Amino acid sequence: MRLFSIGLSVVMALSLAIAGCSKNKDSGGCKPTSAAEDDAKMQAYITANSITATKHSSGMYYQIIEPGSGTTPTVNSTVVVKYSGKLTNNTVFDESNNLEYPLKQLIPGWQIGIPLIQKGGKIKLIIPPSLAYGCEDIKDNTGRVVLAGNSVLIFDVELLDVK
Repeated sequence: MRLFSIGLSVVMALSLAIAGCSKNKDSGGCKPTSAAEDDAKMQAYITANSITATKHSSGMYYQIIEPGSGTTPTVNSTVVVKYSGKLTNNTVFDESNNLEYPLKQLIPGWQIGIPLIQKGGKIKLIIPPSLAYGCEDIKDNTGRVVLAGNSVLIFDVELLDVK
């Protein structure tokens, strides 16, 4: 069941909110979860879903489904992706068949994970809150919480193009 579709404008807002949230975690009153708590959540998801994942030095996990064979993106690339974003309960919170965006303006988990594949590749990213949207709740323009703070996020990404 689809919870909601974020859409490009909200993706941009979420991307821009990362910098403010990560710099102001104490001033916002939210309390980040510990790396150990986040790792336990990610490992539980990996085990429950029989995923063979690799832990990155950043703390996130990934599974390369297809490595691709084209251009390898850098943080300065613009990427075109097809993706689905889920919570650990497998609820889809966002998806797109053709998102084009500068990688450096997306969440840190994507900046780390997407360059692990090449054009045409597919990857699963299991991202802790510290590399996603942090401890603040993310709300839509009506004030409804669309992503709870401290959420571990799972993205299935296909890299369609690198510019």
